[in-house]
This record gives sequence, structure tokens and C-alpha cells, in this order.
Amino acid sequence: MIEFLPLGKVTGKYSDEIHEAVLRVVDSGRYLGGGEVSAFETAYAEYIGVHNCVTCANGLDALWLILRAYIEMGVMSPGDEILVPANTFIASILAITGNGLKPVLVEPRWDTLEIDESLIETHITSRTKALMTVHLYGRLSWSGEMAGICRRHGLKLIEDNAQAQGCMTLNGRRTGSLGDAAGHSFYPGKNLGSLGDAGAVTTNDGILAETVRTLANYGSPRKYIFDYQGRNSRMDEIQAAVLRVKLRHLDEDNDARRHVAALYTEGICNPLVSMPVMLPAQSNVWHIFPVFTERRDELQEYLWKRGVRTVIHYPVPPHRQRCYSGWNGLSLPVTERIHDRELSLPMSPVITDEEVLEVIDAVNTFR
Repeated sequence: MIEFLPLGKVTGKYSDEIHEAVLRVVDSGRYLGGGEVSAFETAYAEYIGVHNCVTCANGLDALWLILRAYIEMGVMSPGDEILVPANTFIASILAITGNGLKPVLVEPRWDTLEIDESLIETHITSRTKALMTVHLYGRLSWSGEMAGICRRHGLKLIEDNAQAQGCMTLNGRRTGSLGDAAGHSFYPGKNLGSLGDAGAVTTNDGILAETVRTLANYGSPRKYIFDYQGRNSRMDEIQAAVLRVKLRHLDEDNDARRHVAALYTEGICNPLVSMPVMLPAQSNVWHIFPVFTERRDELQEYLWKRGVRTVIHYPVPPHRQRCYSGWNGLSLPVTERIHDRELSLPMSPVITDEEVLEVIDAVNTFR
């Protein structure tokens, strides 16, 4: 059996360091708001290349906190519009609607899977206040042109970096440092994954960072004083300690993923199966390896019978979900094509070359 993502093995690579880190927290008697969290915030801010990192409970909260902070700062108001790729995971959109803001769905490009930059300006109105770009699948979704559009129209550029920790531009800037603010998820399956839920906001804006920190602490800047109607959104000390260990190995793990992706890319040659356009190596950390076929369900069943576990990212696009029933009549053909045809092959820093070759053989023999 070739697992899609064997988390036990992924964590097991650094089990001695992780056991030591967890034991250190247990013995300390300090489980929230201690030195592990502050140390991780410092290390992650340095890694990303920003002045501020504020940890929180999960990736959805990270995006929610950014938008709520901008509302509290007077930068945005309920009813304002946020541009967002139509094929994103629903958390990106939930953060927008959860703040009374209006998501404006922008189609992606079929060849890159990322937001179509040529369509961005056609969706901008007088109520547009931000573009939320999403580095889906671990692929870079940013360019100088995108940043220029935001500058020309006075838009905030917010990164959803839940899937792309360690991804870089050609000049060496990391995702999470490319816009005005970024939300990060450390869900266990991410490239930088914790042992539970955890998230963070990164930014060079000190006022935004302090507002986010206050909002995440019930809206309280100091004990029993509440400036905002905030929420309780904290990273605990154990997650921070584990993430400090894994952060030291993140680039190594991403390189292992790139090696797997290179084997897939060179080996898969089934005319029924296609892959997105390749990006420069540092611009894709291969959170997942997506392939596309009109016979997606048949391919998934065939691979299952061959002992290969796969996942669909994602079977139903946001505009077809019941929770956004008002959008159900929208026609977004590129998004729908992606969601109808995508299948994710096993991808992790611990899959062996032999296992990868088995997957390749299984894909290539599908008829």
C-alpha cells in the first residue's frame, strides 16, 4: 500500500528532536503563552523575511484576523469587496464572508491553476479593497505585475500561504513576505505541519501585527481591557515547540518533494493524463502533485486497486457548495474543469523512489 501522506513517517524523521521538544514543554508547566511560541514567532518571521509573525489557532483564523484587523483599522468596511481565486479551498472565502466582506471570484488559468492575472482589473470596482492571492498546491501565485495592479488601484495584497511554506520567487523572496500580510496554516498535512491545528500571520506592518495580536487575545491589549470584539485564537506551546523543530528541516523536506515531483514529471507519459505547466524549482514546494484527466474517478479507482492512495483537491468548487447557494448558478468553466479533473498523487518527503516508480507505472498503464 502506497499511502497518500504517511504523517507518522513524516513526523518520525525527526522523532528524537520532537520528543525532546514536547517533553521540554511538559516539564516546564507552561503550556500557553510561553517561550516556545515567542521563539517560533521570531524564527518564522526571520525565515519568511518579515518583521512580524503573530501565531494563532489555525490558518482560517489567520486570514480572518487579517481582514478583521483591517476593518478595525478603518482600511476596510463591511460590504467591501475582496478579489479571490474561484478555485481556492473554501477557507479563503470563509474568512472574507466571516467579516461581512464580499468575495469576488476570479477565474484561474488552466495551465498554471493560479488566479488569472489578466482578469484581475476587470473585476475591480470602487468597493474593491484587496486581492487575496492563494499559493495553491504549493505553487507561487505572485508576480511583479500582480503587485503593480494592487499599487495602481490602492489595494491590499493578502497572501493565503497555507500550502506553500518555503516557496520562493526567482529573486529569493519567500511567499508570506510578498504582500501586505499573509495567513499561514500549520495543519498536520502541510509542508510545515504541527501535531494539531495552528496558524500564523506574517507582515511588515507593525500596526497590523499588533491589531491582529490583540484581536486573537479576545480583543484585549492587556489583561481585562478589551478594545475589540475579538476571539480566542492561540497557538499552544507544544505546537510551537514541534514547529521549531520542523522549521529547521523545512527546506530539506521541500527539496525531497521536488525530487519526487521531478520523477513524476519525467516518468508520467499517459496521453489520458496531463500536468500543469512547470515552474522554476524554487517556485513550487509541491504541497500536492496534481494530475488531470477527464476520467478522474476511473483513474482513482484503478490506482486504488493497484494499491495507490490518492486524494481529490477539491471535488466541489466553492461556488457550487450549499453554504454559498446564492452562487450555485454561476458559470466558472475553468474552475469547474479543474475541480472535475484534478487528482493528487502520493507526495511527501518520505515516499521512496521505488514507491514513486510504482505510482508512475500504475498511472501509465491506465487505459
